[in-house]
Amino acid sequence: MVSAVFHSPGEASTAGSPTPPAGISRPTVAAVAEAPEKPKAAPKRTPFDWRALALRVLPPVLGLALLIGLWGLATMKGGAFPTPAATFDAAVKLFADPFYSNGPNDQGIGWNILYSLQRVGLGFGLAALVGIPLGFIIGRFEFANRMVSPLISLLKPVSPLAWLPIGLLVFKSANPAAIWTIFICSIWPMVVNTAVGVQRVPVDYLNVARVLKLSEWKVITRILLPAVLPYVLTGVRLSVGTAWLVIVAAEMLTGGVGIGFWVWDEWNNLNVAHIIIAIFVIGTVGLLLEWALMSLAKHFTFED
Repeated sequence: MVSAVFHSPGEASTAGSPTPPAGISRPTVAAVAEAPEKPKAAPKRTPFDWRALALRVLPPVLGLALLIGLWGLATMKGGAFPTPAATFDAAVKLFADPFYSNGPNDQGIGWNILYSLQRVGLGFGLAALVGIPLGFIIGRFEFANRMVSPLISLLKPVSPLAWLPIGLLVFKSANPAAIWTIFICSIWPMVVNTAVGVQRVPVDYLNVARVLKLSEWKVITRILLPAVLPYVLTGVRLSVGTAWLVIVAAEMLTGGVGIGFWVWDEWNNLNVAHIIIAIFVIGTVGLLLEWALMSLAKHFTFED
């Protein structure tokens, strides 16, 4: 005879499950649902490194302060050389209207800087169009290297201003002669650095390209160019610095509008304060050009 055991509805839900010990109640679904979540740990904030900032900012500031202090001590007794305060007052007046124009020979310092940068850009751009491909050819082909390297070794040590009379003879004008001088002084760093970069490409890369039967164009664009780009940018940085250095001297000799001619014109007017201001301006522009190219080069440098 089979006996059936009937449970009440409240007892049916606990059938088959172990009965909790006395004094311990079973947690309900609602209690579990209402349990508070553990708070997430807040992300740790990296403290600002004031010491690193101080090491980057203080040395240049102290160096500039030392220069101005020595300058002030040297001009305390007066003389033809202006004091730092007099130079600062002249700079404030000069930069109050840097883009005035009272004729071709009387323009603000802003226009003179822009004209010089334009000449540098044209001469440097032409040098890059010629020098970088020439560097690839010299580094890639041994015959071209043996043929062109002696000419580069012969012409590279020549002072850039020695090429200025050749430019005046050929172009019969001061502006293209200055651009020619920038071109000839800018081309050598790009040629040499590009050629060295091509020659330092691992031979294994070229062997793989030979096995895959890649064309010469693909070898240059897919293998050589990515590997050589840091060397090219180094040559570009050196070329820009040289070009900006030379344009001032070239404009002093050729005249016209430009920061070099402006310096020479201020010397003829015996305005030494403006000459000092021009020196700081030339240095600042050159520093900004080099800083921009160094920042660009960091993005294409793959070495640790």
